[in-house]
Parts: sequence; C-alpha cells; structure tokens
Amino acid sequence: MTEGDVETYERDGVVCLRGVFARHWIDVLGEGVEKDIRAPGPLHTLQQTTAEPGFFLTDFCMAQRIPELRQFLFDSPAAEIAARAMRSQRVNFFYDAIWVKEQGTPKRTRWHQDQPYYPIDGTQMSVCWTPLDPVARDVCLELVRGSHRWQRWFQPELTRSGQELYPQDSPYERMPDIQAERGAYDIVAFDMEPGDCIIFHGLTVHGAPGNSSPERRRRALSVVWLGDDAVFAARPGPVRPFFEGHGLGPGDPLDCGYFPRVWPRTGGQHPSRSARFTDPALRISI
Repeated sequence: MTEGDVETYERDGVVCLRGVFARHWIDVLGEGVEKDIRAPGPLHTLQQTTAEPGFFLTDFCMAQRIPELRQFLFDSPAAEIAARAMRSQRVNFFYDAIWVKEQGTPKRTRWHQDQPYYPIDGTQMSVCWTPLDPVARDVCLELVRGSHRWQRWFQPELTRSGQELYPQDSPYERMPDIQAERGAYDIVAFDMEPGDCIIFHGLTVHGAPGNSSPERRRRALSVVWLGDDAVFAARPGPVRPFFEGHGLGPGDPLDCGYFPRVWPRTGGQHPSRSARFTDPALRISI
C-alpha cells in the first residue's frame, strides 16, 4: 500500500487496492466461505424473501467456527493493510461477515454506513471488502466518495426488511434516497479480481446492486478493523452484532482479549488463542 493509496483513503473514504492477496489466501478464503454456505452459522440471514428470486446470504463472525477464516484474518496481510490505511500503530479485530449473491439475484444491499451499527466511537475504523470471484463494476460494492467527511450519522436499517434499528427519536438521520438521485452523488465502484480489495472508512456511505450476471457468483468477505482511537460506545438501541461478556464500558479502548490485537505481530499469544475464541462467556447475537 503506497502513500498515495493512504492519501486516497483519507480524502475519499475509500481506496481499491490491486493484487494485495496472493492466490493462496483466496483459496483459503474460498474454502472457508464454502464451508459456511454449506452449513451457515447461527447469525446467518437469507436476505431475499420467498417471493424474491436468487440467493443472497449474509453471515457474521464465522471465524468463531471456521479455521480457514481465522487463518486469513490473523496471518494474511489484511491487518497490516488496515493499519497503513488508518495510519494506526495497532489494529484489532472486530468481526467478519460474508456477502454471497448468486447469479440472478436482483436484491440490492441498502445504502448505509457501517459505524452506526456498532458500539464504536473514533475515527480509526475501517472495513476491508475482498471478493472471491471476478466482479464487474455493475455488480460491485458502490461507495459515495467523500461521504465519511459529511459529519452525518445515518439510522441503521436491516437489509432484509428495511426496519430501522434504533428508536425514531434517536439522533441519527434517515438515509437520503441515494438510489433515486444517483446523479447528485459521487458514486464509485470498481472492476475487481480475486486478490484485490476495497478499504473504506466506517462512515463512508455504501451499498451494492444485485448480481445480474447469468453466470458469475459474487462472494465477498468483509472484515471490520479497529485502530488506535477506537473506543467502546453506547448506542440508542441494540447493536449488530451484539457482543456480551466483554466487560467494556463507554470510552474503554477496544483493545482486549475479546477484540484481539492482530497488528503488529509481536510473537506473543496468537490472536486465535485470545478470549474471543476460547472464553464461553462471550456470546454474540444479531
């Protein structure tokens, strides 16, 4: 990742990096994601209704169950890339998610920001979106360039139903109808190959079209990374995903066994042996 890439991330809230993951890591990811598709975890959702065509699967925190995903998270260059993008001295793991849209799945992923869903305050929160299949621009994740600098937080909505996550009197705004007024926004998307990734800021507005391709799947892993200034925060309603048992209060650094430090690699305890993966007191729900 070059200094120019970091400057693009800071200015635009998003940067696309080419060829940063070797084929080995894509194969590891593919094996792990296929395991989850065959046997989804307790936090999965089929995002299309019975009346909607296609297959749109999301799942969260798969690394709790699937060793290939833990291997990618903790041993690939992903955490170091996030550290460089955020200019952070350390990087902690928050959670992982998959987004699987099979061929002929028209359902969109709603326009949203990620950070309002989470109990996280601070400017150093980034998301790494990594496709496992070739992705044409017209089915790629779309992002509103510069929206992380709007100083606006939008009400989270559930992808499947559109239900708002927090009470109507919460301080969050309703998301503008970006889809109806696309020309008013600087929307970017990319033609991508396996090994590429998109890094974006936690407040960058983004969404995704359906997969209109008649022959190509669209499988992607997203990972939320936390930097130096990320702290635990209260929200006006239940967050997604919801972690219980970590013992953190508002203002506490998100740097602990439940959100393990992944970068720099110090040669100490491997993150996969942290409390996040060994303590039965930690419960996760959505």
